[in-house]
Amino acid sequence: MTDVQVVGLRGDFSFEDAVEHFTGMGGEVVLFDPSVVCGKDHIVSAVMHADRAFAEGRNRAKTLITEIVLYAACERQIGKALKKMRPKGDGTMVAAVLGIDGDLALSDLGADRDDSLCDASEEKARNLGAEMFEGIPPEDAVLEQVAMVDLMKQ
Repeated sequence: MTDVQVVGLRGDFSFEDAVEHFTGMGGEVVLFDPSVVCGKDHIVSAVMHADRAFAEGRNRAKTLITEIVLYAACERQIGKALKKMRPKGDGTMVAAVLGIDGDLALSDLGADRDDSLCDASEEKARNLGAEMFEGIPPEDAVLEQVAMVDLMKQ
């Protein structure tokens, strides 16, 4: 299983700056628009499913990073997934940082950590296409959608 830290980021830095920062530290990163991140477990689950798909040879994407985006977006088409999940450039994003334990040196990036950007909501779940049913928390609905990607990929 790939180790992952999921963090909300605020600041005046670009998508490219964030990628360079984390890869320069020896890790990898997947960056998401906060409006489609429905809890930290949503992203952790996407990483786990993508990791398993690669281990079992069921991956659709050529890279683990892109496979993670597929699962997080609850999509089977890579183009749609990338468009849905890419940060909008408004100074906020959620980062799934792979392969870096401990301090992420966010001040070096010019970023402030704001994990509230990861919080689940019904609006975020709907943004991902999850069906909402009374009594089912939004994060649970999204986790089910992530798991359904395996069935959609067939």
